[in-house]
Amino acid sequence: MGTDTRVYTLQDIFRAAIAGQKAVAVWRLPNTDTVQACVQLGKQFTTGQPQLETSPFGFFFCPFQTSRQNQNLFIKGDLYFDGDDLVTAADAPAQQLDSFLKLLQQEQQNDSWHPSADDENHTCQTEQGFIDAVTKAVAAIQAEEMEKVVLSRNNRIQLPDQFSPIAALKSMAAAYPRAFISLVSIPGVGTWMGASPEILVSINEQQVFHTMALAGTQTAVENVADAIWRQKEIEEQAMVERYILSCFKKLRLRDYNEVGPRTVIAGNLMHLRTDFKVNLRDVHFPTLGTDMLELLHPTSAVCGLPKEPALQFILAHEGYNRSYYSGYLGPVNGSNGTHLYVNLRCMELLEHEAILYAGAGITEASDPQKEWQETQHKMQTMREILSIFG
Repeated sequence: MGTDTRVYTLQDIFRAAIAGQKAVAVWRLPNTDTVQACVQLGKQFTTGQPQLETSPFGFFFCPFQTSRQNQNLFIKGDLYFDGDDLVTAADAPAQQLDSFLKLLQQEQQNDSWHPSADDENHTCQTEQGFIDAVTKAVAAIQAEEMEKVVLSRNNRIQLPDQFSPIAALKSMAAAYPRAFISLVSIPGVGTWMGASPEILVSINEQQVFHTMALAGTQTAVENVADAIWRQKEIEEQAMVERYILSCFKKLRLRDYNEVGPRTVIAGNLMHLRTDFKVNLRDVHFPTLGTDMLELLHPTSAVCGLPKEPALQFILAHEGYNRSYYSGYLGPVNGSNGTHLYVNLRCMELLEHEAILYAGAGITEASDPQKEWQETQHKMQTMREILSIFG
């Protein structure tokens, strides 16, 4: 890799990527200060099922369900920004690199992003539609067709006139220090940004594998020790735990460390969380990351249990296409390791509007009106970021 000695800002790099029709991903890992970015210079983004161990450095962006319209995408790290320096990969295509560096030097003035390829076809779930779907889900659970299903909805709102993706990203990073902060913009696909509290699969520099069961939601209180959880939320979280343990069992993995459940704060909300870790230096399981990714996604925290009937219920009753909401995203094989997060607390940027997404876990004890309120609370994460632009 080579380092460009000139000093560029994150804003410079993002604007040049948009002007040059390049895919760009920007992220900040939880409990860190460094905002990182990578840019792909070529035009091929679609990929098959991610193979984490053999992948080059880059950024995965994968949907809730793959389809012709929503495919697994990979942004190869031809250029990497570590917060200070811009580093070029040894195999970066020379001609495209030269063109990109020229764009960087031109100091692009506009705050724009790659627009959604499907702007006209975005349908939104209404309040009544969501409540009807929850009512049907409770009836299906009572009839023992499934144990739990996660139903989501979306909402279109006007973007403020002065909106800037990089300024919004920096506000998210400051407001949500414990979340995974991301901004992904891909030509012909669109632009998404969010602040996710949920690890799907992570392997750090010390070769420690990490996943988590995160479920149950209530409004945050000042002291987590004062949190009181209802049976509904405790059971919902336990279902996600059991699902992760069933994945370990399928892989015949017995050596893991389990901590939780404990109450954690994510923005204006609290959740129950249990962490599962495996030291890959002690356990010979070189493909654990890829194998668990394949088994886990979509997790019971975004789909339901058992997975198949819950997924079929979502497709039949949710009333819109989730696209990349509740899929997963994150850097792979970088200097900090591989960190894939569930795409939650997110929004999709259209030309003049944003689409906000949120979901709620439905069990036998669910109240449709309360579940609607839960989605309202979750959408507040992105609304608050947009409100800073006036």
